[in-house]
Amino acid sequence: MLNIKFDLDDIVLVPAEKSDINSRKECNIYYDGNLLFKFNKRKLPLMASPMDTVVSKKNYEKFISLGIIPCMPRNIFATGFLSFLNKNEYFQSFGLCEIEQQLHSKEICANHFSNFTNVLIDIANGHMDKLINIVKEIKEKYPQINLMVGNVANPETFINLGLAGASLVRCSIGTGAGCTTAANVSINYPLGSLISECYELRKQYNINTKIVADGGMRNYSDIIKALALGADFVMIGSLFNKSIESAGFSYLYGIKINDKIAEILWKYNFPIKKKYRGMSTKAVQRSWGKTELVTSEGIIKYQKVEYTLSQWVENFKDYLRSAMSYCNAKTLNDFIGKANYVFITDSAKNRFLK
Repeated sequence: MLNIKFDLDDIVLVPAEKSDINSRKECNIYYDGNLLFKFNKRKLPLMASPMDTVVSKKNYEKFISLGIIPCMPRNIFATGFLSFLNKNEYFQSFGLCEIEQQLHSKEICANHFSNFTNVLIDIANGHMDKLINIVKEIKEKYPQINLMVGNVANPETFINLGLAGASLVRCSIGTGAGCTTAANVSINYPLGSLISECYELRKQYNINTKIVADGGMRNYSDIIKALALGADFVMIGSLFNKSIESAGFSYLYGIKINDKIAEILWKYNFPIKKKYRGMSTKAVQRSWGKTELVTSEGIIKYQKVEYTLSQWVENFKDYLRSAMSYCNAKTLNDFIGKANYVFITDSAKNRFLK
């Protein structure tokens, strides 16, 4: 029999036979306390992707205020922002070469690396043996760091990185709205199976590494399914780019305009669009100062602004509470990896898709 893997579209969640939850308001959709992070505020199981058309110096505090963990793009580090702000509410992103340089530079380590709690090694291919060794070295030198790595599309690699000491692993390759890796390179692992298998293996190996479902979330339902299957966090790029506050440049009728003007015009129903690009595009490579460009595995597009970030988050919170109430889950711990689901046909899916 073929070992067929499944995507988020292939399942729906099944409500509990009986639920003792009388109102969705009883459901706690936040991580309370110090789950990995020393936050003062409660955090949603959401992260903003380290993309320069999503997060920036101008808007990262907005994400934090709404309970979302922002991951700063690598180009932010190049501006000196890393040393400018020392907070625990975000992940600072580095490339593998930058990490290697810091590990072998006592001066840089003293000024930067050892001062930060949350670090993301932001690379496309998280399966390199070199990465596993670097994770071990970082955790030996800086055990206080919450280290997020990835991306991976193999459950066994998730375990290897977890055993090496990674605090979080970004799971999924090729599914993001700005990524063309799966389409052109044929590297992928269907996200539903990837999340659920990583979750089961994590229990088997008794490790605490968090699963970050990264890429391809098209709606609230996808995010809720990812959590139900076992993702501790869902990383979002395209959906956040569609908010008026996103870091993408604003355009009206194809003309680039000031973000403040764009926000005013959008309130009056002008069709504002935001630039969105994958982080392997040649434009991004140039912004990082690269002179030898490699073939892009990403795209650039322009997305219509559909909401404010606050509006999107408010809807998400209500939808997640509702799903949890159906599943008789009062806390995220009761819901993540524990909800029941069934596989469906395309006909079944088309019946409820609006």
